[in-house]
Amino acid sequence: MSSSEQLGTKLGRRAFLEHGTLILAAAAVGGSTDLRAAEPAKLRVGLITDLHHADKAPAGTRHYRETLSKLQEAGEHFRQSQADFVVELGDLIDAAATVETELAYLKTINREFSAIHKNRHYVLGNHCVDTLTKDEFLGGVEQPKSYYSFDRAGIHFIVLDACFRSDGQPYGRKNSKWSDANIPPAELEWLAADLKANDRPVVVFAHQRLDVSNDHGVKNCAEIRKLFESSSGKVLAVFQGHSHQNELKDVNGIHYVTLLAMIEGSGAENNGYSLLDITPTGTLYLHGFRKQRTHDWRA
Repeated sequence: MSSSEQLGTKLGRRAFLEHGTLILAAAAVGGSTDLRAAEPAKLRVGLITDLHHADKAPAGTRHYRETLSKLQEAGEHFRQSQADFVVELGDLIDAAATVETELAYLKTINREFSAIHKNRHYVLGNHCVDTLTKDEFLGGVEQPKSYYSFDRAGIHFIVLDACFRSDGQPYGRKNSKWSDANIPPAELEWLAADLKANDRPVVVFAHQRLDVSNDHGVKNCAEIRKLFESSSGKVLAVFQGHSHQNELKDVNGIHYVTLLAMIEGSGAENNGYSLLDITPTGTLYLHGFRKQRTHDWRA
């Protein structure tokens, strides 16, 4: 990819005035991790997605057993960079034929992930609850809820769960199709109330995409985006996974950042993970490492 292709797209005036600047940058793993602008970050977040950890042979571009070593590299980077907390954006494990096997996958990968930081958050991915129930997955990672919000350093963070079928039933025990992802009415009601009650800048974490209407998108994503857009400019960005690719979209002044899947490709050179810096003025900087693509929207 040429340097001009990597520069990204200039933000519109409305997005700049309402949300500040979203800057997306990348660094080689051997480079400096301090890629902030002159304004220092008040909050730093480690981000990973789509590890699909499993003890099984590679399938196509997916190298299941290698995510342990890839996560170890990312974790060391997060520790050295003094991340304030870490988030995995779903599909921490791959689907298994039995509950016992999938619980074993979860125990192995979560042992490594939980060693990275005591403050961590898990977004449910479709593979996380293919064989397991949500209670089994959440119990395995010691997280009480699948969707919730929290505040850190003046920023409001929202974790969403779209692992529901169109009829409102939660994923689990192989009862679902990965392309039928939905935010059910109860969660929508909670989200609307949460956004209304909050007066801080908002960053959203999701697994299934909220910016597309294809199989990788949440079926009622237009309704969710409408909630975001009616929040008086509070929602700065949405970070998501699921489609395994680097992609950026600006939809009505809100930035939808799809992160690269860690499972894709063999070897450390095919790893992908990120550090998100948030400055006191609400500017976001995403530093991508290894295969996480370089973007700079300041120009």
